[in-house]
Amino acid sequence: MNNVNHVLIQNGTIIDVENGSSFIGTIEVLEGKIRKVYKQGDLLPTGIGVQDAEGKYIIPGLIDMHCHINEGYAPHFVAAGVTSVRNTAGNVTALKRLIHASNDAPTPRVYSADRMIDGSPGQWGPTSFGNFVTDNPEEARKEVERQVKAGAKFVKLYGWIKPDVMEAAVDEAKKYGLEVSCDLLNSKEVTALDAARMGVTWFEHASGFAQEIYKGWNPLVDQSEWSHINWDEPDKEKIKALCEQMLTYNVKLCPTLVLFDQVNLFPEIWKPNNAVIESTYSETGLTKQWESLSQHAQGLKEKNGFIGKFTKEVAKTYFEMGGTVVAGTDTPALMWTFPGMALHRELELFVEIGLSEMEALQAATSKAAQSIGLTDVGSITPGKIADLVILNENPLENIEHTKTIHRVMKGGKVYTQEEILSHIPSDEFINELMKEFMEEWGEVTV
Repeated sequence: MNNVNHVLIQNGTIIDVENGSSFIGTIEVLEGKIRKVYKQGDLLPTGIGVQDAEGKYIIPGLIDMHCHINEGYAPHFVAAGVTSVRNTAGNVTALKRLIHASNDAPTPRVYSADRMIDGSPGQWGPTSFGNFVTDNPEEARKEVERQVKAGAKFVKLYGWIKPDVMEAAVDEAKKYGLEVSCDLLNSKEVTALDAARMGVTWFEHASGFAQEIYKGWNPLVDQSEWSHINWDEPDKEKIKALCEQMLTYNVKLCPTLVLFDQVNLFPEIWKPNNAVIESTYSETGLTKQWESLSQHAQGLKEKNGFIGKFTKEVAKTYFEMGGTVVAGTDTPALMWTFPGMALHRELELFVEIGLSEMEALQAATSKAAQSIGLTDVGSITPGKIADLVILNENPLENIEHTKTIHRVMKGGKVYTQEEILSHIPSDEFINELMKEFMEEWGEVTV
């Protein structure tokens, strides 16, 4: 559809995630922003284009709070109703086209970290454009400073980082007002409580909790020595006690339950039948990656999948205590974490662990936005950017209905899923972008 500067989305059921309610009403959109929200019976302006939403349900654009985006599959997110993403490590220079895309582009808004900071020898290999490996605190400080200048919105630390390096990186990030995130899934020296005490704010995958409860354990050690741990029945008392301590540091969790869930479900993975999933299968790079990893499914179950129930218990407990728990996917990590669509499965898993449908939606909209200080997205409120998803069925009755997408509005522009997917770039275009980036990156001191 053509861009319409002034439009009424009329007579739909508006889901107000900020107030936890819903009502039939009309949304006035002007120049890409929500101008006004009308309730049924209010006098509506005339002479404006109308998008009829009678019988439909309108939610804010969803936010994937943990992913690793690439231009090649960026449109898949928006086609799935995910209009913003938090990119937890990558390279902000490589993502500059996405970061600075037009307000109504068929790609998501990107809030991104730069390359992750890890300890030697580096879980993803030596220093590159995607990771920085060091055991030197001063080098970590300089890297944080470089990332700030490059435009990073937060700093990401990885699991083999040394304690003194973590402390230095956190201290340096604080000078610039940046939050620090960590992935401690494979951490050998730092636990979640250690990191919280140092000032780390974000705990991706709710990681490091197991290392704190079971001192000396990590997924890479001989698991036969830890056979006394019953991962299928997590120790709720120990988890509760640790969550109480973590709450005093006001940390935030993004548990990425779908990451573990797809491993545990394999080969019967979650794979709904829709246009976005179908299109994803044409992304040969992604499918080849997942198919290759699927050959090692049993090993992945033993290394990562088994901790899924523990992570669910951590997320559930921390949420019930009032802690911040938001929805993310780690797309395209491990197996079949479909861009955009995986977030819908994450919401289903949030409801499975005890959140209401409204609370699950809030974890991917208003509370997600609030958790990183985004004030212009996350709810259907006057003044905010008009990122909306129009659904055919009510997600408050069944969270699975978030998948029943009728239209997506991005920055005031209305799209069908097919229109968004038509913007998927060619492999040749992506290769050319990568070539240009590598030439530019070669001029940067790493």
